[in-house]
Amino acid sequence: MAQKHYSRIYVVLFMLLLSLVTPATARAEMTLEVTTTGSNAATNEFSLQDLDAMDQVTFSTSTIWTDDKVTFSGVPLKALLTELNTDGTSIEMVALNDYKVTMPLAELENDAPIIATRMDGETMSVRDKGPYWVVFPYDQDPKYRTETIYTFSIWQLKHLKVVD
Repeated sequence: MAQKHYSRIYVVLFMLLLSLVTPATARAEMTLEVTTTGSNAATNEFSLQDLDAMDQVTFSTSTIWTDDKVTFSGVPLKALLTELNTDGTSIEMVALNDYKVTMPLAELENDAPIIATRMDGETMSVRDKGPYWVVFPYDQDPKYRTETIYTFSIWQLKHLKVVD
């Protein structure tokens, strides 16, 4: 009888340990898929390490989704698309929950928006709008504080598709 009791304890401990390891592993394996069309049609996957290897932009800003000012860092969306030598007029962005928004490429600036990989220096879990969040420096200019820009600020980003 005691042996059966110990077996249950081991199973519970194993499941508890597994539950602690799985979220970290899932977060580490999250990739951003980017599909391009036109003459350079391809699908590329970027890991956190791939994005970290690119030039980074950092800024502090308040948002309508956070309580205080937050420091975001990540890759400018324009720089990522330039590296892929994309053709197109807009970019479709899709979140993990399949929320989808399309942004004209004309909206992209050199340093805004960024695909944020970190908030206050820490990677973001899915629970905290991660692993990737399209963020603008909202406090920098009133043009970044519009409903249109807020709709482009997609979090839990999983896929980008450049379209004609």
